[in-house]
Amino acid sequence: MTSNLQDIPKPTNPNGRIGVLGGSGLYKMSGVTDVQEIKLTTPFGDPSDSYFLGKVGEFEVVFLPRHGRGHRYTPTEVNYRANVFGLKLLHCKWVVGVSAVGSLQEEIGMGDLILIDQFIDKTKHRKDSFFGEGIVAHAPFSEPCCNVLRDYLLEACTKVKTERDLTVHKSGTYVNMEGPAFSTVAESNLHRSWQGTVIGMTAVAEAKLCREAEISYAVLAMATDYDCWKADGHVTVDVVIKTLKENVIKGQEVIKACIPLIAKHQGPHPQEGNGTDGAMAGAIMTSPSIMPRDRALALWPLIEKYFKMEDIQGPNSRPTDSLVPNEVGAFLAGLGLGLAVFAYHLRK
Repeated sequence: MTSNLQDIPKPTNPNGRIGVLGGSGLYKMSGVTDVQEIKLTTPFGDPSDSYFLGKVGEFEVVFLPRHGRGHRYTPTEVNYRANVFGLKLLHCKWVVGVSAVGSLQEEIGMGDLILIDQFIDKTKHRKDSFFGEGIVAHAPFSEPCCNVLRDYLLEACTKVKTERDLTVHKSGTYVNMEGPAFSTVAESNLHRSWQGTVIGMTAVAEAKLCREAEISYAVLAMATDYDCWKADGHVTVDVVIKTLKENVIKGQEVIKACIPLIAKHQGPHPQEGNGTDGAMAGAIMTSPSIMPRDRALALWPLIEKYFKMEDIQGPNSRPTDSLVPNEVGAFLAGLGLGLAVFAYHLRK
């Protein structure tokens, strides 16, 4: 296991690494080789668990157990900011969120896969933005999932479907509830009246943070139950786990089929764009002349393409002994001498 970012070589593929957020068993699926455990911290605290960097064929993939190994964190407790920031530090340009969901519509059967294209966010207690504390940004979010990545997932599903009994829905609206309790019957029927397709507890924060990080994000959702709107059965943990165990291979096979499609992507990255025309172009409202220097340094992997270090002139927003974790500071310093000098003066 390593905890030093400088020990992790940059990916050889120009499309970067592919991140997978989901259950702790994903990195143990067949076909994953050369697995190494990487433990990181970030300016936003510790991720849910170690990252697992491995290969599927010749392509590098980073797995992270969203709730920690052994399922230690509730959906509210998951440190989504740290999880996504760590993926950014590990050069993941694409992230697939694997999510167990409840079906809100009759045509979505248990075990079906859904490629989410829209969200309804009902969360109340999530930290789902990297910005704030002196640097304000408003990310465009009308299309919350990357359509290019969704197309790759659909192509992968089509390939897997020729070998397995697989039902795939090309789109769907994910109602993201707070949890950890499941819905009431009244809530479930309300969500159905909103034309919600499925209900879950995790994906929308990941989608928002990936957009701010200019990472292509898509959701591979698997229906495990019918929530509680059907008269003949209500969701329980036992029902969810039983359906997952019966269908987990489907999700694994789709992920494996999708990885080479992503790795061979041609043209500009759909979120990074070319140069300074990425997803966050024009989204950051705060003038660099008043940006707090410590916040700018913490966010530098996200904002470096849009600003020059010498233009960051604001005072620190907190005492200098609580600025940026040492390993992240070392990583940033490794990006160039100018940034190293910036970090040095920040801590003076």
